[in-house]
Amino acid sequence: MTASLVFQISNFAALLGWLILAAGVIFDQPSWRNFWAGWLGPLTLSLLYAFLIAVFFFKVDGGFDSLAHVQQLFTFEWAALAGWVHYLAFDLVMGAYVARRVIDAGLSRWWLLGLLPLTFMFGPIGFLACELVYALSRSSPSSNQRIVQ
Repeated sequence: MTASLVFQISNFAALLGWLILAAGVIFDQPSWRNFWAGWLGPLTLSLLYAFLIAVFFFKVDGGFDSLAHVQQLFTFEWAALAGWVHYLAFDLVMGAYVARRVIDAGLSRWWLLGLLPLTFMFGPIGFLACELVYALSRSSPSSNQRIVQ
């Protein structure tokens, strides 16, 4: 199996997790959102990540002690793939968190139309935006009513 094929499979698995997450939000199915997208999808990607690290990490030059070493590490395709799978897993975890945070706070699900794609594409920025929306919704009763509706 090639790194390119594993890349394609892991991208498909992550996209499937995101689609299940979106469907769980749209159709108000917390089990889809929490179990499939918030647990099983990230767990599967994490297992793949652990395998890639166990098999390839100690076979390459580079490391995490300097930017130059990180760049060197990611010139090896299997190490770059492991890094990519790491992002896929954590961004999906963050997407499930964002959905739970918005829904559990009683905020309008319309917020997720912006927050989930933002988290999908730029994980930490989506998380930051979610926390800002949450904080603003809690800052005053009048702002809470505007955000919830």
